Amino acid sequence: MPQYRYQARAARGRTQTGVLVAQDAATAAAMIRSQGHHVLQLTPTSMGRADIKGVLRRLNYSSGPTQKDILDFTTQLAVMIRAGISIRNALDGIAEQVQNQKFRRILGQIRLDIESGRQFSDAIAKHPKLFGPLYVNMVRASEMSGSFARMLDRIASYLAQEIETRRMVMGASIYPGVIAAMAMSVTVFLLTFVLPKFATVFKGKEAALPAPTKFLMSISGFMVEYWWVVAAVAASLVVGFLAFIRTELGGFWWDRFKLTTPGVRKMFRALYISRGLHTMGELLNAGVPMLDTISITGDISGNRLYRRMWRGVHASVKQGRKIQATLTRSSLLPRSVVQMIAAGEESGKLGEVLEEISTYYNKLLRDAIKSMTGMIEPLMIVVMGSIVGFIAMAIILPIFKMSSLVSGG
Repeated sequence: MPQYRYQARAARGRTQTGVLVAQDAATAAAMIRSQGHHVLQLTPTSMGRADIKGVLRRLNYSSGPTQKDILDFTTQLAVMIRAGISIRNALDGIAEQVQNQKFRRILGQIRLDIESGRQFSDAIAKHPKLFGPLYVNMVRASEMSGSFARMLDRIASYLAQEIETRRMVMGASIYPGVIAAMAMSVTVFLLTFVLPKFATVFKGKEAALPAPTKFLMSISGFMVEYWWVVAAVAASLVVGFLAFIRTELGGFWWDRFKLTTPGVRKMFRALYISRGLHTMGELLNAGVPMLDTISITGDISGNRLYRRMWRGVHASVKQGRKIQATLTRSSLLPRSVVQMIAAGEESGKLGEVLEEISTYYNKLLRDAIKSMTGMIEPLMIVVMGSIVGFIAMAIILPIFKMSSLVSGG
């Protein structure tokens, strides 16, 4: 409960102060009056546990459910359905355990839709930000085939792999960013704090300074005097780059850059191939129609070039052609993958073939991430060492030169 600091006048006119714990301000004032005192001042001093919990609940309400919340919900729902619990009771039981208030409210809406006669797939389709096309279509297919619990297990497995893949890629992307930020911070520190201290030592001797020292001293002087210009230019470049890659033209350039840049292209190609074929295989094995499967695969591919490729496949299949007819003309999938897809089409086991290929490329993705992070660490150490060494050399060289002049004189 919250605490209140009070100032009250006793019956004999004596002023009394203190701190008491009460549910609210009105209750605190009533407690003081019950002692025969007159309340002069009453102010809250700190937040009690109830207040803290209330703030946490409001913060939790403002943030939407994460993909991990969706995974937990799917897993729990599969277990309850398999145990013979009705979907309405299962939703009630899960909602009671959900900490996120916004997600709890959404589950309540889904339950109301089901009570009004809607299918579960139609109820969750009203919340596309949480339940994407893949989730909705796999659930809809299971409702037709009567394999709801088993399909929920498949969806949960898919979500778990996607979360793990995203975590690996984010970790591989953050690591070089952190190293680069450290390198830039060390460089800025040396140029703005260390070098200026030597400026007084070298003052009046500029003609005798080596070229590297003159170069660094000029950069250091500019950064110290016009630091706001440097900060504004750096911020403008970052904001401009982020705004550019959000445009259609910039997005295509950025997606192509990720697929063609040495060092990262292997990782991103493995990521997009694994994600696309895994999605396609899951949808086909769930019984989702081919055209819907291809459309969903393109939408969640995560790269505009792959999305354009899958849209081309969709248009080709819609005209009665086979999948491999369009994929053969694309350079985004290796020829061996296209040949395996063609074999899967001919044998009628395309879903199984796609799952095997996606598993293989998921392994390639893990290996590519390990290889990239293993390559970046020594590279960044060399870069940082070169920068620091160059600055140290620019400082030490003129000192040695002046020492030799003094000793020679």
